[in-house]
Amino acid sequence: MRRKVRLHLKRLGFSKGPDGELVPPGLDKQSYRDMHADQRGSRIISNQGWIDVNAGGLIQHFASGAELNVAKIRPRLEVVLARTWQADLFRLATYYWRIPISEGYGRRMRFLVWDDFHNRLIGIFALGDAVFNLRARDDFIGWDHHRRRDALVNMMDAYALGAVPPYNMLLGGKLIASLIRTREVMKTFEAKYHDSVGIISGERKNAHLVAVTTTSALGRSSIYNRLRIGDDSIFQPIGFTSGWGHFHISDDLFEDLRKYLESIGDVSADSHQFGQGPNFRLRVVKKALAELGMAPDLARHGLAREVFFCPLATNALQVLRGDQERARYTGLPSVECIAKAAMNRWVIPRAARMPGFRNWRQEDFFQEVTPHADGRERVGRTSTG
Repeated sequence: MRRKVRLHLKRLGFSKGPDGELVPPGLDKQSYRDMHADQRGSRIISNQGWIDVNAGGLIQHFASGAELNVAKIRPRLEVVLARTWQADLFRLATYYWRIPISEGYGRRMRFLVWDDFHNRLIGIFALGDAVFNLRARDDFIGWDHHRRRDALVNMMDAYALGAVPPYNMLLGGKLIASLIRTREVMKTFEAKYHDSVGIISGERKNAHLVAVTTTSALGRSSIYNRLRIGDDSIFQPIGFTSGWGHFHISDDLFEDLRKYLESIGDVSADSHQFGQGPNFRLRVVKKALAELGMAPDLARHGLAREVFFCPLATNALQVLRGDQERARYTGLPSVECIAKAAMNRWVIPRAARMPGFRNWRQEDFFQEVTPHADGRERVGRTSTG
């Protein structure tokens, strides 16, 4: 197992620093994509049967660039319900990105973003429970661990977000990110979780969505940075993650590490139910490395991601700090209002400057989610930032 771990990390391009920590091969965006390639490739291969069965019926919802009348694009949100064709469409869209999208955990709200004029999918986003430990966020808000425990219920994290082609070529990702800060998202949360009871505490939470956080997929973000409409900042940068995680541990290697813990009778191998810890995979990796006599710090890949904060309530920080109880949403715009502003701010000007999006064909999406015979995914013609 020790040899397998070392060979895997070496193949990804990691080296060992003088104090034994992992040194990533590079900090540019392509390095981030390259280091996720195995994980993404294995995920597509493991889901290829589902893709083969479902993609043919869902491809009609993706656009070709030549059919778009950009000035008439009309964005609309649709909440995704489990076990529907919309849930299947959301799932298919997630296989497009070079950085594999997690499934989230705990509370989750998934959305499709439609272009109602063309009846085509612009993209997706999903909000899930905010991670418990995130130093940049906690320092920005001014939380100690007691206040964080009580107030975290009022936040969510955007764990999936992006536009699919050809809308991604029109800065559709910025449009979608802007839609998070809208009345419709806040009201969807209110309807679903305001009266929810905590799984761990058993207490009624009386939750209100006052802010959303997210982290960039590729170091510094081309979607969230400078994400402003008029004088309003949608997401603001508040720091960087510390570079801990498990993305550099492939699914196959993770399963081997988990089985190793299971073989020595370690209960960590199966403690993956909600409420048994904030990050099952990371805990398994660190525990297995320690049991193997390897440095648990090998779980620190060193690739820092930028952290962003999006307030929905005008007094979000005061509510999160416990200074005020009632959230205020004065001036929170509608999806229609934000979509119109985002179209004029990004999408329409981009289409005029870069008309290459018209070369994208609906059927090209199949190539993006089809692995080569040797098990590696195809190199896409486009990618999100």
